[in-house]
Amino acid sequence: MRGNRAVELPDDFWIPIPLDTNNITSLSPFLVPQDHLGSPGIFYAMSAFMFFLFVTGTAINTVTIACTAQYKKLRSHLNYILVNLAVANLLVSSVGSFTCFYCFAFRYMILGPLGCKIEGFTATLGGMVSLWSLAVVAFERWLVVCKPLGNFAFKPQHAIACCAITWVFASIAAVPPLVGWSRYIPEGMQCSCGPDWYTTNNKFNNESYVIFLFCFCFAVPFFTIVFCYSQLLLMLKSAAKAQAESASTQKAEREVTRMVVVMVLGFLVCWMPYASFALWVVNNRGQPFDLRLATIPSCLSKASTVYNPVIYILLNKQMLRPQKMLGMSGGDDEDSSTSQSVTEVSKVGPA
Repeated sequence: MRGNRAVELPDDFWIPIPLDTNNITSLSPFLVPQDHLGSPGIFYAMSAFMFFLFVTGTAINTVTIACTAQYKKLRSHLNYILVNLAVANLLVSSVGSFTCFYCFAFRYMILGPLGCKIEGFTATLGGMVSLWSLAVVAFERWLVVCKPLGNFAFKPQHAIACCAITWVFASIAAVPPLVGWSRYIPEGMQCSCGPDWYTTNNKFNNESYVIFLFCFCFAVPFFTIVFCYSQLLLMLKSAAKAQAESASTQKAEREVTRMVVVMVLGFLVCWMPYASFALWVVNNRGQPFDLRLATIPSCLSKASTVYNPVIYILLNKQMLRPQKMLGMSGGDDEDSSTSQSVTEVSKVGPA
């Protein structure tokens, strides 16, 4: 808003930079193109990027779900969780990415306040389910490989229960902005929506909500992933040391180490910018920042609908069956010829 002039803040949006106007509504992201925030080329480039995420994310996650439904051999407890991840990614790509593509093309939130709330809620819900699913995958691998509970067997019903929990936890995170704890408003360049993490007053208790999201929906899953995969790697290194003469075991160690590093880095690329930027704004109220940079965290989180399936699904040898579904595979002989070479890896990780 302009200078230090006292202005009543609108309930549907907030542009966190000084604006040379006394009529805030005249620059509403629901009414006019936001060309005062960037050149049209930036908006169109973002629209093209969101269209890519929409097409690619929708396609790859739809094929994953359809393939699992068609092939009974894919219905393992681990793959149930990966399908849950695919469903969450599909929700974000088909609604969140498409909405952003459409709005960036018009250079403002053309769908209005209701469309903003729907997009913000959907993207948050799907994103939180995806995030918690990554933690559940790590937890499942820890239980199955490290056996902290002895002979406890992780069965499909346990996987289904874990998937249900991800939706419960995601709802706990996504519903509050609809009922007054924070709110969903246009963010960044005002063509995508998310929880309010930069309003300068505390009418919606935004600070406490951001801290809640950081602790419950970022820190807990992150430390779960780090702990479970570190335990898995320690066990694998111990096994590799005991079987130093086994080439297959050494190969398994190298491949799983690489996979774990990619998984953790993928998680950080997806969520660290969003969490860090939100915390920075909360702890530096009133400090100016470039709205174009504020758009990057949202884009990275939506991009997870593409690179999460690549990491967790396409690098899962069982999930290569989408090739067969599309007529690209050489058949069962090819599957059997490669199964032995990935046996060691499949015992300790999604690969």
